[in-house]
Amino acid sequence: MNKKDQHLKRVIVDFKKLTPEILALLVEKYPYGYDDGHVVKFKNLKNELIEAVEVTTEDTKYLVKISSKLEVTMENYDEEDYEDFEDDDPDAVQDPDMVPSDDTDDFD
Repeated sequence: MNKKDQHLKRVIVDFKKLTPEILALLVEKYPYGYDDGHVVKFKNLKNELIEAVEVTTEDTKYLVKISSKLEVTMENYDEEDYEDFEDDDPDAVQDPDMVPSDDTDDFD
C-alpha cells in the first residue's frame, strides 16, 4: 500500500447505496465489466465473505459489493439516465428488477 492509499477514506458500498458518481466510476474503470482479477475478497464483522470491486476518488477508496443487480446496472449504464440527479443521490440508481421493461405484452 502506498502512502497516498493510507490517507484515503475507505467505504464499503452495497447496491442500495450506489450513487450515480460511483456507478460512473465503475463503468469508466471497468468498461467491459470486471473479472476475477478485479475482485477483492474480505470478511466483514459478521465473518461473512464479501466480494467487491474497487474504485478510488481523490479522497475515498470505495469497495462496491458485487451482485447480479450491479452487473445488470453496469451493462445498461447510460449517463443520460442520471442527468436529473445529484452525483451523491443514493436513490438515483434504481434496482434493475424494479425498472419496467420495454417488452410489455399488450394484446387486445
